[in-house]
Amino acid sequence: MEIFIDSADVAELRQTSATGLVDGVTTNPSLIAKSGRKMRDAIAEICSIIDGPVSAEAVATDVEGMLAEGRFLAAIASNVVVKLPLTEAGLMACRTLSGEGVPVNVTLCFSAVQALLAAKAGATFISPFIGRLDDAGLDGMELIREIRAVYDNYGFTTRILAASVRTTNHVKDAAIAGADCATIPAKVFQALYKHVLTDQGLEAFLKDWRSTGQSIL
Repeated sequence: MEIFIDSADVAELRQTSATGLVDGVTTNPSLIAKSGRKMRDAIAEICSIIDGPVSAEAVATDVEGMLAEGRFLAAIASNVVVKLPLTEAGLMACRTLSGEGVPVNVTLCFSAVQALLAAKAGATFISPFIGRLDDAGLDGMELIREIRAVYDNYGFTTRILAASVRTTNHVKDAAIAGADCATIPAKVFQALYKHVLTDQGLEAFLKDWRSTGQSIL
C-alpha cells in the first residue's frame, strides 16, 4: 500500500519525504489556509519536494468553475492531481478532466455507490473518509471493503485512497481491506515506526553489546 502524507506544511513534508517511504501528498483548502500561503506557491513547492502525486483541491461548486480551477491547478506541475468533491458537478467535471488526461482524486466519499459513480466518471483516485464515518458511529473500514469488492467485480482501475485516517490501526486495517493507498497525518506516519517491544528489544541488545567493550568499526 502506498503512503501519502496529508499536509501542506513544507517543512513537515521535507522531513517525512527524506525517509524514502512517502509516495505522495494530499492537500485540501483547510490545509492550504493553515499554511498561510497562496495555493499556487504552496502546491508548486510541494510538487518540487515530492515526485509522486500531489492532490490540489478546487473550491468552485459548479462544473465550469471546477474545470477552470482544475486546469489551472494541473498546469502548476506534472504531478498535480486535481481534487474534486463527490457531487454531481464534481463528477461531471471529473469526467471532462479525466478525458483531457488530467488525473482526478474524487474526495468526500461516504458510500460504495458514490465510489461506483466516481469510477465510471474516470477518477484516478477515490477518497473514502473512514475516520468521519467512525465518528458518526458507522464502520469506515467496511466502506473500504465494499469499494474494493465493487471495483474488483468490474475491473475498475480507480485507486482506493483511504482518507480521514486517525490512527496506525486505521492504516493497518485499510491495508488488510485492500486500499491501494492511505493518506495520513505526519504524526500518524511517525507512529507507524513505534512499538514498545521494538524499543525494549533494542535497548536489551545495546546493553548486552556495551557490556562486551567492543566496537564494530
